[in-house]
Amino acid sequence: MKEISFFLQYIKKPRNIGAILPSTKYLGNKMIEDIDFKHTKCIIEYGPGTGVFTKKLLQNRDKNTIIMIFECNYEFYNLLKDKFKLEENLFIIHDSCENVDKYLIRYEVNCVDYVISGLPFASLPEQVSDEILKKTKSILKKDGKFITFQYTLLKTKLIKKYFKNIDLKREFRNVPPAYILSCINCN
Repeated sequence: MKEISFFLQYIKKPRNIGAILPSTKYLGNKMIEDIDFKHTKCIIEYGPGTGVFTKKLLQNRDKNTIIMIFECNYEFYNLLKDKFKLEENLFIIHDSCENVDKYLIRYEVNCVDYVISGLPFASLPEQVSDEILKKTKSILKKDGKFITFQYTLLKTKLIKKYFKNIDLKREFRNVPPAYILSCINCN
């Protein structure tokens, strides 16, 4: 069912969705493998879609860790609200992650350890990508990590403009196969 819903959203807004199917559990595992859940106070997720990564974050986090997710797509937002309605310390926000700083103030969060992203930077306008990456760098603590996946390395140069230290991995068990970029905020 979620695959059909995801595909329909892709048909409606391919530039915003970026793929025809949700991410696999294999990609989800690679996306979270560098997270030190034991010492993490706050994780932000951009573009959770149907919540593949969100579910893994919630399963592995300490109960006091705050997770804040940003979803622009209204159908996905509603799906996430319903799917995770019983979770504590989870803020599901229907807005662009370009406004992340405003929500950190609203929810009195002053330390972000990780930002996980499912955003399709290759299909977003460069000005939007620039703004998101600039804000991400500014909200992450020193040595915090920005972890994103992309289907192509076309936007690596743009990401390196903000994050010089990038660890690159590959996950072939995804449709399509994906690159995982784990970026350290050296500030």
